[in-house]
Amino acid sequence: MSALDVRSFTVGPVQENSYIVRADASATHAVIVDPGEESERLLRAAKELGVEIDAILVTHCHFDHIGAVAPVARATGAEVYCPIIEQPVLADVMSWVPPGFGPFESYEADHTLAGGERLTLAGIDIDVIFTPGHSPGHVTYAVPGALLSGDVLFQGSVGRVDLPGGDWDTLERSIEGLLRAFPAETIVYPGHMGVTTLGRERDANPFLSELRARVPSVSAAQGMPSARS
Repeated sequence: MSALDVRSFTVGPVQENSYIVRADASATHAVIVDPGEESERLLRAAKELGVEIDAILVTHCHFDHIGAVAPVARATGAEVYCPIIEQPVLADVMSWVPPGFGPFESYEADHTLAGGERLTLAGIDIDVIFTPGHSPGHVTYAVPGALLSGDVLFQGSVGRVDLPGGDWDTLERSIEGLLRAFPAETIVYPGHMGVTTLGRERDANPFLSELRARVPSVSAAQGMPSARS
């Protein structure tokens, strides 16, 4: 099987990672995950790659992850997939933006997700995993060999839980679910900071010390397939 082609673009003042993902380096269709800002840059990158954007996937609706959803959707005609719990935020974005950021344009999602869905978009098999804790409706997208983790798990850190709807115990359970479900070599493409792997975070992430005692090793797991890879 050809290797997934994932291109990362760090955008906006909060340094959020947006991703253009295609099935392989020769594919002409792609999805965008979390277009947070700088829509013109993302659209230019898609044009330079020679890809048509088939879908926009949102992990959660904090402003730094959705600021460019509306202009990218309008320019490409791509349908937007959004966690159902957070759909009202995307539909009224500026009501949720702290002072000093924006303005951003609201958007009505074309599809809502609760976790457990299996999608095939742009030739990519995608499993949607409900991973709340950083935000109430957060989802992670599992693609062959990798996770697009939004703000659940970072390189050496985890998503903050001091924002409305955040909860540490819930986030810890979400991370534990990922550690149990996917092998150590699974690549993690996070919403901020650098690319990492589940094994590296399980072994070295200072926020996961209690989880290490409960999950002694990361292994391919029971019940949660790695995007049919």
